Amino acid sequence: MTMAQRSLKVAVIGAGTAGLVTARELQREGHRVVIFEKAAEIGGTWKYNPEIESDPLGIDPNRKIVHSSLYSSLRTNLPRHLMGFSDYPFNVKKNGELNNFPGHEEVLKFLNNFARDFGIFDLIRFNTEAVRIERENGEENNQWIVEWRGNDDDEENKTEVFEAVVICNGHYTQPKVPQLPGIRNWAGKQIHSHNYRVPEPYGGQVVVVIGAGPSAYDISQDLCKVAKQVHLSSRSNDVKISKLSENVWQHSEVEYCYENGEVGFKDGALVAADIILYCTGYKYEYPFLKTNGIVRVDDNRVGPLYKHIFPPQLAPRLSFIGITFHAVIFLMIELQAKWVAHVLSGKTNLPSQQQMLDDTEQHYRRLEANGTPKHQSHSLRGIMFEYLDWLSIEAGGEAVDDNIKHIYEKYIESIASSYPWIGSSFRDLDIHKFIK
Repeated sequence: MTMAQRSLKVAVIGAGTAGLVTARELQREGHRVVIFEKAAEIGGTWKYNPEIESDPLGIDPNRKIVHSSLYSSLRTNLPRHLMGFSDYPFNVKKNGELNNFPGHEEVLKFLNNFARDFGIFDLIRFNTEAVRIERENGEENNQWIVEWRGNDDDEENKTEVFEAVVICNGHYTQPKVPQLPGIRNWAGKQIHSHNYRVPEPYGGQVVVVIGAGPSAYDISQDLCKVAKQVHLSSRSNDVKISKLSENVWQHSEVEYCYENGEVGFKDGALVAADIILYCTGYKYEYPFLKTNGIVRVDDNRVGPLYKHIFPPQLAPRLSFIGITFHAVIFLMIELQAKWVAHVLSGKTNLPSQQQMLDDTEQHYRRLEANGTPKHQSHSLRGIMFEYLDWLSIEAGGEAVDDNIKHIYEKYIESIASSYPWIGSSFRDLDIHKFIK
């Protein structure tokens, strides 16, 4: 280690994908790492839990929270060629086969292999929840207090001081539920996809699925095997009423939910539904983080964050990994973690606080000028490789490998014509023809 490098004591919050990779990159830069994980195992959202919450919408603050939102049939919507890390490819087999689109069991095994091979398990405090993270003794102090508790409720909370904190707690746990017109008096059942696991409870039912993302179409394909009817509703202006398969229909936005259980769509259709299932995304929440309002969540914009990672007023000793989406997620997380590790060690310098604030404000203005809603602030759609190249170079590396870019771009082109039509699964594509 050179004289210019710093070795810091760093708290990493969460032992999911982001926490594991961040810990590895921090260790590589000579930092001393402690990972706080409230569960008994690693994996975060990739650890399947058949349990669901007492509140099917996931909005009751007093409910027992289930972290994972996985459903039993879930497979990745990116091919495994894009699911590995730069020096650790995704080579997990199932029944002797390398699946192009692995299931969640394979992803969890991959993460366990990664943690084992890089000695990450030794850094993790399992069954340990961080309940308060706050800067110690005023605004200019670089020390951070982490207050934590174990599973034993009889024990008092403990505190520990760190020189930096990296937040890696994920953002697929707190459901986001829209208020549909008339829903307060609607007669049927409601559930968020966070609490969907298997299709059997929906047998013989008429289900309205709200959403247009991968989970909405995945779950619809799951449901149509047992449900009487499945009606997909999207806010997209391009959607026209259409029959996607024998018992699946596509609709426009919901116009009104009636007391007798009927759901009316803006395309003029009226459906007598039993269940509304929301595939409407999740909220970013950091109830443990106390920053005196410096970091705020406003309509799912976490900010201000320089490059979606560093709050300028608290940089570099506080950072967030994995907030961005619409990306090659595992590689994105790895490059974000490399950059944070290099900044903390002093190998890479950040701009001044004012420059970071100005850059972030310019980004917000560009989003507004493009008509991008605030809740899409952390989307990398259209700029992903520009962003990843920048991160990699800032962390002392080179631009992202051209083969990764080629596979991703060809894959996206290929699914555009078939996805999201039920029965024409993008997971049937021959990925190998995209590999140079």
